[in-house]
Amino acid sequence: MVKENPSFSIGIEEEYLLVDRETGDLAEAPEALMEACKADLDEQVSPEFLQCQIEIGTNVCADVGQAREDLIRLRSAVARHAAEHGLAPIAAACHPFSDWKEQHHTDKDRYNDLRRDLGGVARRLLICGMHVHVGIPDQEDRIDVMNQLSYFLPHLLALSASSPFWQGEDTGLASYRLTVFDNLPRTGLPPQLWSWAEFQRSVDAIVDLGLIEDASKIWWDLRPSAKFPTIEARICDVSPKVETALTIAALVQCLARFLWRMKGRNQRWRIYDNFLISENRWMAQRYGATRGLIDFGQREIIPVAHLVEELIDLLAEDAEALGCTAELEGARDIILGGTSAERQRRVFTDAVEADLSRDEALREVVRSLIAEFHEGL
Repeated sequence: MVKENPSFSIGIEEEYLLVDRETGDLAEAPEALMEACKADLDEQVSPEFLQCQIEIGTNVCADVGQAREDLIRLRSAVARHAAEHGLAPIAAACHPFSDWKEQHHTDKDRYNDLRRDLGGVARRLLICGMHVHVGIPDQEDRIDVMNQLSYFLPHLLALSASSPFWQGEDTGLASYRLTVFDNLPRTGLPPQLWSWAEFQRSVDAIVDLGLIEDASKIWWDLRPSAKFPTIEARICDVSPKVETALTIAALVQCLARFLWRMKGRNQRWRIYDNFLISENRWMAQRYGATRGLIDFGQREIIPVAHLVEELIDLLAEDAEALGCTAELEGARDIILGGTSAERQRRVFTDAVEADLSRDEALREVVRSLIAEFHEGL
């Protein structure tokens, strides 16, 4: 039996926060808003854990070009229906000033169970991420690519960082979201696995005990999807700008293809211990793209701007084959314009220097996020 080659199809899931257009305060999604979105988008939109959140997911897309069309359509519909209620979506991983203690979870069986199972940890989940699926039909290939792609997860986090503020304070981190998410069980870097059977045995061990119902409750930074024949990169903060989201998606797709085709040449990316990758993960979480990541071969900290150029060169063949060269090269624009975390801090600093109060400066940050969400729609 001839093994099917991957199509490297792509799908993008994003979580948004809903805010009052005038004040920037978080707002619960009115039932009429969700009904209008459902009528427009069907199963591609759903409520999230908190009532102030909304989640979208693209269709299975052959390439990033299709994903662009679908993502713009989804973002536009959510923004249009939210505006009818005086609200706006923002695609930032944390709200700059709202208090998680004032938010309420969505009354659905799934979320009620989550609240019960996770206790007080669940209440702090005022965070939004972006998940990128890449189609790889063969189970063993999924595990093999996942093992190697883990090395690049800090690179993706550094470029996507969009959560410097938490409850009105500058955390000093580029991605505070990850510190909140890491309080959950079964999170962090995926373990190195030898086979699909090993992965399945590990999942079955805790499913059979009734601790989780299936692999969807495994929330690693990168995992084999529980529902689809894909690998799912989950480490990224959600991106305010649609172009950034598409660049991140192109990077994940190209990396998957690159690592898969290396196998056909009897080659593979060197696998490092999670202890070392975790150090890069922390550096990306702390500094975003403003410092650098460790090159373990050279034993040096390399600026993220240099790493981006290396990635663009490394993945050029794959980007051409997948039709996403422009999106891949968009990683340079992230470096030039700054990550969302950097831009949010600039807006805040400029507002304070213009003699706005701290509270009003934070509201200016939210207004900038509303504007960025609408760019390109």
